[in-house]
Amino acid sequence: MTKAKSPAAALAAEREARWAGKLASLRARMRDPGAVVKGKLARVAGMTLEATGCAAALGSRCLIEGRLGEQVEAEVVGFAGDRLFLMPTSGLSGVMPNARVIPTRSSAQATVGAGLLGRVIDGAGKPLDARGPILCDERVPLEGLSVNPLMRQPIHEPLDVGVRSINALFTAGRGQRLGLFAGSGIGKSSLLAMMTRFTRADVIVVGLIGERGREVKEFVEDNLGAEGLRRSVVVATPSDSSPLMRIHGAWLATAIAEYFRKQGRDVLLLMDSLTRFAQAQREIGLAIGEPPATKGYPPSVFARLPQLVERAGTGVSGTGSITAFYTVLAEGDDEHDPIVDAARAILDGHIMLSREIAEGGIYPPVDVEPSVSRSMVRVAQPPHLQAAQRFREIYSYYVRHRDLITVGAYRPGGDPQLDRAVQLWPQMEAFLNQDLNRPVSLNSSIAELQSLVTPFSEPAAATAAPAEEFDQ
Repeated sequence: MTKAKSPAAALAAEREARWAGKLASLRARMRDPGAVVKGKLARVAGMTLEATGCAAALGSRCLIEGRLGEQVEAEVVGFAGDRLFLMPTSGLSGVMPNARVIPTRSSAQATVGAGLLGRVIDGAGKPLDARGPILCDERVPLEGLSVNPLMRQPIHEPLDVGVRSINALFTAGRGQRLGLFAGSGIGKSSLLAMMTRFTRADVIVVGLIGERGREVKEFVEDNLGAEGLRRSVVVATPSDSSPLMRIHGAWLATAIAEYFRKQGRDVLLLMDSLTRFAQAQREIGLAIGEPPATKGYPPSVFARLPQLVERAGTGVSGTGSITAFYTVLAEGDDEHDPIVDAARAILDGHIMLSREIAEGGIYPPVDVEPSVSRSMVRVAQPPHLQAAQRFREIYSYYVRHRDLITVGAYRPGGDPQLDRAVQLWPQMEAFLNQDLNRPVSLNSSIAELQSLVTPFSEPAAATAAPAEEFDQ
């Protein structure tokens, strides 16, 4: 005969069974891949948010509930112990202490497709042109997938950019990555605009990263125009965008270019500017406690730059190419600025613009001596290389003796090489100067260069230029 349980024992058994059921339910929820553990906002310092009580992977998205139920999107940019560091993609208006933080399982992705052609979008891929939704359904990782360097096609075809000085002296190859280096107000953006109008490409992708907001409309209407916009995609994240959005704008523009390269098209990627991308990464790095290194730039900046730039270039066999031009701001006209040095090392060439030349009325103000195209020796013919080398020799010789000429110490007949440089200098200045609205083709540029320097060539200059003199 079973002994009846006392009321206390029955109550304890009931309580135990209830707790066992709750624990089983919690274990089941923990095993559920769709379960989300919500946290709370513990601290806001500037644009950096700190959340506790939840876990999320680097690069994933979180939603922060505002005072009126609105949600602010943020991305995980770091963590320390049980704290997540988040960076919002927009403003923080309405966010309160202890607000709920809801991790999502989405990571930064780009929506790509032919429907992007002719559109102007922001760093999140949302349209800015008031032309309705963008009809694309393919999604790719925002930070792209690396290409095996041994599988890339070599650069072997010249690219006509429509700018005489670059075509003739620093010939670019299709799939090359070139930098336009200059201080503020010298004309980087204007030169980039010339290349936009004059360069032949199947698709043009423009990334306006951290620049003045008024330049977006000017670039679209004045530089691209209706005809150019039809084969272009413009990604605009002006200077008033959050640092994270500026970085996403650069990633997104590159991801779009990669998509069209995969389709077998030759893409022209124009990014203005690489410096603003680096500055946005500096803001994020310093905000989450990363130690500053050179000129306040943390180490992550110098890791991010090649990750972005290496995505451009030629693709694997059967795909197209991405020819990329990046503007780089030399702050205070300092050619040894850390971003200038880093960009110069990772790009396939650099065009240096000079304030002194610009003030002399020559445009584009290309400084011939420090500029170089590392791919020119692979895409130019020997007679062209000889003429370009001869031009640089004469140009450099004149510049080295300019002070003597200016003060009147030069006397004709004393130095035959200097006599030739002085005689040729006005024609060389005219050669470097070009109307902003008049393109000069590659063939015309080479012909003008050869007709300019050939009468002044010496027998010793008739041999082909060594490759290493151009591959600097």
